[in-house]
This record gives sequence, structure tokens and C-alpha cells, in this order.
Amino acid sequence: MATKVYIVYYSMYGHVARLAEEILKGVQSVEGVEAKLWQVPETLPAEVLGKMGAPPKSEVPVISPEELVEADGIIFGFPTRFGMMAAQFKAFFDSTGGLWRTQALAGKPAGIFYSTGSQGGGQETTPLTTITQLVHHGMLFVPIGYTSGAGMFEMEQVKGGSPYGAGTYAGDGTRQPSDLELETASHQGKYFAGIAKKLKGSA
Repeated sequence: MATKVYIVYYSMYGHVARLAEEILKGVQSVEGVEAKLWQVPETLPAEVLGKMGAPPKSEVPVISPEELVEADGIIFGFPTRFGMMAAQFKAFFDSTGGLWRTQALAGKPAGIFYSTGSQGGGQETTPLTTITQLVHHGMLFVPIGYTSGAGMFEMEQVKGGSPYGAGTYAGDGTRQPSDLELETASHQGKYFAGIAKKLKGSA
């Protein structure tokens, strides 16, 4: 039976969604692993989103907390708000209390990817503060470390991401993920899928 990896994200302006697409490709490159994209529910009304200049949501299906249990591994993605995950994603985690009570997610591998507005905007504090959510669920955090190679040490161009996971800088919203950031995202998907497959095989 194939290993199921879910990529669950929230994206307001499309930056996290773009990373999610590359992570999906990386996961799909591993034989015996199935991948699926999911969005978490939006908490802001359409009127407010319109005033914020947010584009319409994609056709990616919205996940419920209960559906997380079906996955063998989950990679979570979100933008940053003041150095922590966006409220929309925090609201989704807050809705998983029933899963926490039964520890239904315990033992499942979990990864993280993210977008920030600037270099000081939370490329490390965001994953650090997210790990607490995974710990309470008993999930196994899977960082990418420096496994993606020389690109992790790139100093000549602006580069999001860290050993915690793939990342990008949105700037004022007009900057899109660079080729290097997308390569890291694809690598994360492939790397994570390999680990999820091994864990399932050893279960």
C-alpha cells in the first residue's frame, strides 16, 4: 500500500501555495508515495480579503482535522505573522483538540515550510514556535537540515528557508519564490517522502 503524504497549507497571496506545488512534485518523485494538496479553512470574510488585495482561493480542497489521520506524513505550510504562523493556520491547529485527546497523530512525521515578508520576519522563529503544536500531538518533526546541498550556503542572493524547512520572502508581496527557493521546496518534498516511506515500512 502506498505511503500517503498530505501537504496542508494556508496561502493569502500565493507564495506558500507556490512552494506547496514544488513540494508536491518532490513527494511525487518518490516511488510508492502518494501526495495530495490541501488548504485549511479561511477565517477572514471575503470583504476583508478583498480590501487586503488577496487573490481568489485556488481549487485545492479544504481539509478537516479528521482527514489528517488518513495521512502517513504531513507537511504544513503557512505565511508568518509577527514571527509566528498566520492566525488562519493557528485556528486550524486549535481545531484539532479531538485528535490531541486521542493522540491520533502521534508517531506521524511532520515537516514545515513558510513565507515571511523580510529577512527578520521569522524564518527561524516561525518553525520554532510551530514545533510546539507538533510536540503536543506527538508528531515526529522532520527538518531538512543541510541535505539540499550547496544552495543552503548561498550568500550572493536573497534566499528564504533554513534547516527547519523550505521558505521564501514575499517582500511587499510582489516578490515570488526564486529558483533556489523552489529547488529547496522540491528537495524537501522528496526528502520527507523518503523518510515517511521508511517509517511506514518499519511500522
